[in-house]
Amino acid sequence: MKYIAEGLGTFFLVAVVVGSGIMAENLSNGDNAVALLGNTIATGAILFVIIKMFAPISGAHFNPIVSFVFFLRKELSHKCLLIYVLVQIGSGLLAVLVVHYIFQIDIFQISTHPMRVANAPWSLMVSEIIATFGLIATILFIRKNDENSIATGVALFITAGYWFTSSTSFANPAVTIARIFSDTFTGISPYSVPYFLSGQLIGGLLIHYLFNIFDEK
Repeated sequence: MKYIAEGLGTFFLVAVVVGSGIMAENLSNGDNAVALLGNTIATGAILFVIIKMFAPISGAHFNPIVSFVFFLRKELSHKCLLIYVLVQIGSGLLAVLVVHYIFQIDIFQISTHPMRVANAPWSLMVSEIIATFGLIATILFIRKNDENSIATGVALFITAGYWFTSSTSFANPAVTIARIFSDTFTGISPYSVPYFLSGQLIGGLLIHYLFNIFDEK
């Protein structure tokens, strides 16, 4: 059941990110700030809901870096980590195809989104280090102090992250990979992906080791 929960949660997360981006772009008359605001609200809302729904079943990771950090903390086995990551990535890709279908656009796409082809790609990597570090810090510290508030904390952090990071706070390899295949508002150019994934991995490792220092005290 935990693998099904991870699949459903990741599906809804990616579907909302991509679908709300398409809807926001359709309705905003070219105003990217308004489109991003609509995308932000929808993403924060669905994060709260799916974490509340599935946390008791799977831990509500929906994110390979979150799963990897819990593996490093010896709370997830090698087998579970592998299956979680495969399910998360596969569900994200499926969500993109379904969303394209319901919005009646080309189902198979590769993003050429100009916002994701940066003249300074290293700044995107640093942005994703900060975003992922902050996201996982939110999960670990709130879980330690007030486990029932994780959903609220994650939803609020990502809502803020959309606006204070230049990368709009992906902080999730499954979401990043899925967004390669949508040439819509939330798409990401394949050329930017290595910088995003590298930043996410570095951010996850940094907070893992820092949290261990706090945990020892």
